[in-house]
Amino acid sequence: MTSVYASRDPRDRGGPAQPLLSVRDLTRHFVLARGVFGLGRSAGVVRAVDGVSFTVAKGETLGIVGESGCGKSTTARLLMRLIEPDSGEVLFDGETVGGGGMELREMRRQMQMVFQDSYASLNPRLPIEDSIAFAPIVHGVPKARARAKARELLAAVGLAPDQFAQRYPHQLSGGQRQRVNIARALALEPRLIVLDEPVSALDKSVEAQVLNLLLDLKRDFALTYLFISHDLNVVQFVSDRVLVMYLGRVVEVGPVEAIYRTPRHPYTRALLASRPSMDPGRRMTEPPLSGDPPNPINPPSGCRFRTRCAFAEGVCAEREPALSGSFTGDAHLAACHMTAAGSGHSQAPGRG
Repeated sequence: MTSVYASRDPRDRGGPAQPLLSVRDLTRHFVLARGVFGLGRSAGVVRAVDGVSFTVAKGETLGIVGESGCGKSTTARLLMRLIEPDSGEVLFDGETVGGGGMELREMRRQMQMVFQDSYASLNPRLPIEDSIAFAPIVHGVPKARARAKARELLAAVGLAPDQFAQRYPHQLSGGQRQRVNIARALALEPRLIVLDEPVSALDKSVEAQVLNLLLDLKRDFALTYLFISHDLNVVQFVSDRVLVMYLGRVVEVGPVEAIYRTPRHPYTRALLASRPSMDPGRRMTEPPLSGDPPNPINPPSGCRFRTRCAFAEGVCAEREPALSGSFTGDAHLAACHMTAAGSGHSQAPGRG
């Protein structure tokens, strides 16, 4: 699914070998206030995103999955600087975003976002054409040219410009509004689009149409995607690689085929086992994962998944596992003591 056109972009500074997006130790903690109107001492700190690192190659789709509250959407908002990170570094095509590097204005020309709520994402007082043309006009594109571009993009996402350009958001269906949001994200000719649950609010028939549209647009516009979803089947369909998050941390990352065929982390295995099956002979008699995620204000010591893991041992409470592979150069990594040689876990490779 990787685009062959990504390296031909004249804005490409580092060539195909350089990741388009590099995230290093991204962290965001939210302080909870105690007292009337939130005034007073801190009631604790929510570790929403706690040292997340990953890369996105040019032309690929990286899917991010995990339970609600694991930090997926917060990570997306940190990347777009809709929320400021506490620490960490974001590089876009090798250049640091902010801090004297790439300015946010330029970053947002090259990286756009599509949100889950298609209605709340649009200005209800603006016609669709004006919503799409708004960002190019802000960035200095003449109004007539921006509106012409908006009509081109409406056609590209499957909405006839003569029929839809002057409609308002409330006059569109959910699927049509999401197509408009995708067109609006394309208006500045970005290289990377962050898609935060873009089809979760749509019914299945419309979902399939929008997913196929996204694949077509990726090919036609030489795009790179960061695709966030709780739907594992959708992520498997669109992604080249998958990153699994749990309680603000990355617990596994690798090629989509490897993750779905041979998951290495117990949490990933539980997520995949929870998918509904159409085969009546494969009905589940016990839940693959029990209990709720721990309190992010006071996460468990060591491995954060150990309180729900059937394989937890003493070492899991003593040390936090590093994200590592089973051999040098492995592209499939997991943060689990069972996969790390010499970790001290009874099921670690090379023990004895």
